[in-house]
Amino acid sequence: MSNGILIVDDASFMRMMIKDILTKNGFTVAGEAENGVKAVEKYKELNPDLVIMDITMPEMDGIQAVREIKKINNDAKIIMCSAMGQQAMVIEAIQAGAKDFIVKPFQSDRVVEAVKKVLS
Repeated sequence: MSNGILIVDDASFMRMMIKDILTKNGFTVAGEAENGVKAVEKYKELNPDLVIMDITMPEMDGIQAVREIKKINNDAKIIMCSAMGQQAMVIEAIQAGAKDFIVKPFQSDRVVEAVKKVLS
């Protein structure tokens, strides 16, 4: 039933941190990608229930990747990650179709809350 969560961030330690939070809270991690291009490929391959996506990445940023994923599946559930002070980008991401956003550095309860909210 559950296809799990795709984690997208260009920093491997960030992906590891999110993965750790998710698995400790009973979520399944379907896969990981290090940029927007790979995120779109992985999305097609894995059809995850949810994508947690960084905004700032090489090759294709998170906002562009959200737009591409939304073309594949308009009902795709995506949570954006952003560092402090990227409000304009967060608004753009929400307009592109992201359902929620979490701010770095991550607070595990906020990550879990966002994931539960978007998946429910």
